[in-house]
Amino acid sequence: MSIFEDTSSSLERRRPTRLALLGCTGSIGTQTLDICRMHPDKVELTAIAVNSSCKGLVEVAREFDVPHVAVADETHKDDPILEELPEGCDLGFGQDAVTRLASLPDVDCVLVAVVGEAGIWASAEALRCGKVWAPANKEALVIGGDLLMPMAKPGRVLPVDSEHNAIYQCLVGERREDLSKIWLTCSGGPFFGSPRKQLEKVTAAQALAHPTWKMGSKITIDCATLMNKGLEVIEAHHLFGVPIDDINVLVHRQSKVHSAVEFSDGSVKAQLGPSDMRIAIQYALSYPERWESPATHVDWRSSEPLTFAAPDVESFRCLSLALEAGRTGGTLPCAMNAANEVANEAFRNAACGFCDIDRIVERVMEMTEVEPLSSFEQIAEVDALSRSRARALVSELA
Repeated sequence: MSIFEDTSSSLERRRPTRLALLGCTGSIGTQTLDICRMHPDKVELTAIAVNSSCKGLVEVAREFDVPHVAVADETHKDDPILEELPEGCDLGFGQDAVTRLASLPDVDCVLVAVVGEAGIWASAEALRCGKVWAPANKEALVIGGDLLMPMAKPGRVLPVDSEHNAIYQCLVGERREDLSKIWLTCSGGPFFGSPRKQLEKVTAAQALAHPTWKMGSKITIDCATLMNKGLEVIEAHHLFGVPIDDINVLVHRQSKVHSAVEFSDGSVKAQLGPSDMRIAIQYALSYPERWESPATHVDWRSSEPLTFAAPDVESFRCLSLALEAGRTGGTLPCAMNAANEVANEAFRNAACGFCDIDRIVERVMEMTEVEPLSSFEQIAEVDALSRSRARALVSELA
């Protein structure tokens, strides 16, 4: 299925919305906390999770008096700071504990903001339990969209990514059969216009200097390689039921047009606004309502001109590789994503060059025997094998 349908009439919201925030100390998580502070009468934080940041977990739990918390990394079980959790707080460790938060009876909405393939398990649990699923983790849909979307109930999926949230807003009230294509906008990253030869020399510090958005280090590198946009094309394909080749990437340096949809009559509807993720996060929590936002509004009379361009898929080969994986489907997107996560981290640790990222991804994709996607266990196997292959390729570069 897709979430194209305007399901405002079927979406019943309890007030306040009881929120499970998985990844509460990351970029998306901390911005979500801003919304919780601004709208305490509308959002109640009932469950939070982190990978390893126990100090941050305790600070959030104490501020919001959160009753359920989880730490994914079990090596932190004995961190002394955890003794400072609120009295009676339910604490769990490991991936299963994080996933369990998505099924709690006092949770209405699960915002999945953990990085990488780990988000798929909590996402599946949220859908299985009929919660409102607010995915900020694009990898879950990239590697498991064929399994996750059939589990989705109408009106229970509200994307958090700014581009997909924008598309969702543009499609409210529209008919599926009138949609012609999606224009998925992209800042172009810090190296827009750079030839391949120049990209061979860039450093991680340069790649982490994103021109408009503040994000975590992994996604910032993905933006620099344009892999992030490739992942978002696959995500949009699953969310909105649109073929890969009907989703066009559009470089928009000002990051004010967050995406657009084009209809059969040539009309285009776009969602515009400031470069502030809190608007998209808040809409996912407030839909079908709109709340006052902590973001600064744009004065369109004095804003810079808006420009658009096509992406350079020859220099930024990660985008074309992701599109290839999306067209092929099956287990290939999982292999592609796993290889990218390994290569991305290797580049950040100076273990490979910027252009080695797409070389490693391409080689792992070539090594992958593509099969139809059949289970989450299969995803785990393909992910593990692809990571092993990618790590071996990184070692060869040393």
